[in-house]
Amino acid sequence: MKDAVEEQTDRKAWMSLLAKAPEGRISELLDATVSRPKFTWLRPPEIGSTMVRARAGAAGAPFNLGEMTITRCALTLEGGAVGHAYIQGRRKTDAEAAALADALMQTSVAPQLQRDVLTPLSEELRARKSARAAKAAATKVDFFTMVRGDD
Repeated sequence: MKDAVEEQTDRKAWMSLLAKAPEGRISELLDATVSRPKFTWLRPPEIGSTMVRARAGAAGAPFNLGEMTITRCALTLEGGAVGHAYIQGRRKTDAEAAALADALMQTSVAPQLQRDVLTPLSEELRARKSARAAKAAATKVDFFTMVRGDD
């Protein structure tokens, strides 16, 4: 049971990372790492929308924020591994590459993919978040109240 939970946690992490990758980046890293294997579509890339939900103050009651365009697909490799992908926007080639990476992460090439695809994507995401935080911090205004000397 513990192994199944760890596998799900790992898969959630790499699926999240693949979903947040910039346009074309997964294909670029994947093609530099492995030759793309043959696969069969379970669900070819299709564009749709999903409702995004949010919470007021991160703790309040959930509400519908609005819709977001997504591309999803599913494929199976000749060895039987199944890959799924949900990508923000209208990016069919990115969804295909993400599904292929998901399927390959369930095969013997997973350590190589982890090192050559997922680790660079993770570092790039961390750098983007850091740059965004630094940009926001540069606009921070500290307000303070001076204590007047007279009571």
